[in-house]
Amino acid sequence: MKDAVAALFEQALDQLMTQGIIDAADRKPVQIENTRDPAHGDLATNVAMMHAKAAKMAPRTLAELILKQLPQSDNVSATEIAGPGFINVRLAKGATFEAVIRCLSEQAQFGLHQATEERIQVEYVSANPTGPLHVGHGRGAAYGATLVNLLKARGHQVEAEYYVNDAGRQMNILAVSVFIRYLEHAGETVIFPSAGYQGDYITDLGATLFQNAGNSLQVAFDTLTQGIPTDSEDTKDAHIDGLIQNAKASLGDNWIQPFDLALTAILDDIKNDLSGFGADFDEWFSEKSLVTSGEIDQAIATLEERGHLYEQGGAIWFRSTDFGDDKDRVVRRDNGETTYFASDIAYIANKFSRGFDRIIYVWGADHHGYIVRIKAAAQALGFDPERLMIRLVQFAILYKDGERLQMSTRSGSFVTLRELRDDVGRDACRYFYVMRKADQHLDFDLSLATSQSKDNPVYYIQYAHARICRVFEGLEGQPFDERRGLDHLTSLVTQEELDLATTIGRFPEVVGKAADSLEAHLICYYLQDLAADFHRWYNGTRLLVDDMDVRDARLALAKAVQTVIRNGLDLLGVSAPRSM
Repeated sequence: MKDAVAALFEQALDQLMTQGIIDAADRKPVQIENTRDPAHGDLATNVAMMHAKAAKMAPRTLAELILKQLPQSDNVSATEIAGPGFINVRLAKGATFEAVIRCLSEQAQFGLHQATEERIQVEYVSANPTGPLHVGHGRGAAYGATLVNLLKARGHQVEAEYYVNDAGRQMNILAVSVFIRYLEHAGETVIFPSAGYQGDYITDLGATLFQNAGNSLQVAFDTLTQGIPTDSEDTKDAHIDGLIQNAKASLGDNWIQPFDLALTAILDDIKNDLSGFGADFDEWFSEKSLVTSGEIDQAIATLEERGHLYEQGGAIWFRSTDFGDDKDRVVRRDNGETTYFASDIAYIANKFSRGFDRIIYVWGADHHGYIVRIKAAAQALGFDPERLMIRLVQFAILYKDGERLQMSTRSGSFVTLRELRDDVGRDACRYFYVMRKADQHLDFDLSLATSQSKDNPVYYIQYAHARICRVFEGLEGQPFDERRGLDHLTSLVTQEELDLATTIGRFPEVVGKAADSLEAHLICYYLQDLAADFHRWYNGTRLLVDDMDVRDARLALAKAVQTVIRNGLDLLGVSAPRSM
């Protein structure tokens, strides 16, 4: 309805342009907003205030001229000038309920937008496959999956991708951690490195490796520690790197066994966790493929050709400061090995080569310092950095029984995403993770998430859906006549009914705004408003009255609420239960 009303005001401006009152160069788009107070009408616009200065007249004077040129419409019952020059619009009853009619006609398609030609990739989670997903990954997973749903609802062609960090130092640390636990199962007395990956899952993987390989991989633990720094706070990194080097030398080609076993087992676990969480991916992209395909070397060569590299201290540096970074970055170390950043540069080139119009990264808040350098790399490669969008997700702080839960991935003492899902349910997890702006800290209250009260927002919304289902299931011998209900919507005259119809009409707009701004929490805010409007109406209104015209009109309104709740929850990856 906003678009229809905006079109009326655009026609009025056209007339004023013809009269020379408004110049084409000063023309601005008409903005229509919902009023906060029903006493001020249904919609409002500041169109007169936006054009008053250029037209060289007072906003209220220009507003009067605009209204004189405003075409008549069956959708508008009245207009008025308010304050310094706002124009308030009251919709006709039929216009107020138009969204209800459209909702019941479109059903699951209500809120969706026309298809576009824009291809968008959303890469999210991309946690290192070095251990189970913990609750810290859950917020990025919920936010990323919801973004994918929203962008698809907006009409974009969207692909979801997980970047598998299956190369590099962290994977080697994982492999040597598993190998040392293997040696323990093989009967060796070991001293586990402080920089290794801890946790029962490492011990279990070591046991699996022993079951598979027996003693065929066994070497004396002293062999691994020979000639390397001791394990202390200052030398723990050099110690673990020495263990890796010696393990590779001792195992030769067999080094791949602990490496692949750990990678496969943990990655399979991650895939299962994310699938159970409703986060599905079109592509699981291997970092290792960038090495084997030569794309890292090609990316470095491209930067060299474009004059963005230099040598210093035997290493190859990228002049990222030329593009706004606070310091230059190494892409190839003095030992000839490429850096993680070199892989990231090659990955950017790979993404753009696949023809995406926009690329969205969803990162944890601890990656904020990485934004400038990744955009610098894109620009240096010759790509428009504005096509690359990065959204940071702040940490979620988990509370249980009033106490904050601590997490540490390296120590192994962390709450897994699976444990959280089992504790509070997938629906609560998905909803609570996105109910605040992604860049704001989130306190995740497990007690609230499992409570059956109006204070629990997801329960409050789902309960509204279940209430409506119960109404329709209890109709018995007097089935709902939808056509009759739609024909008599104007018999609904209470403010609660008008508010409910207006809120229903906002849904497509909210979906569009949430998708365009990448703000998934707007859907949560909207659904809470809709549920509140419904419960207020339901608690004060008898739906099943003797007047069948009114009854079916109220049922039509309730069914539209049911449809919108279901569609909105679906965008969030949350179920719409029929009973609670």
